[in-house]
Amino acid sequence: MGSVRDRIESRLREKLAPLALQVSDDSHLHAGHAGARPGGESHFTVDIVSPRFAGLSRVARHRLVNDALAGELAGPVHALAIKARAPGENA
Repeated sequence: MGSVRDRIESRLREKLAPLALQVSDDSHLHAGHAGARPGGESHFTVDIVSPRFAGLSRVARHRLVNDALAGELAGPVHALAIKARAPGENA
């Protein structure tokens, strides 16, 4: 079914139709910490720009991302940092 990173990207594209999306595997930064897996793919950063976020609070945006990734968050993903913006918002 591909890498965890690929699954995250696929689900976010399907559920949130982003204009821009970057998924980074940060697992190497957490080696030896709680939740880190020997093969990595446990800690990620998502930077996403989607029209779906327009008018929503930061919490509501994060909920949309978390809902889209519920399966991954219940399984292989231990930590997820989210940068969620609507089109036209600064990073």
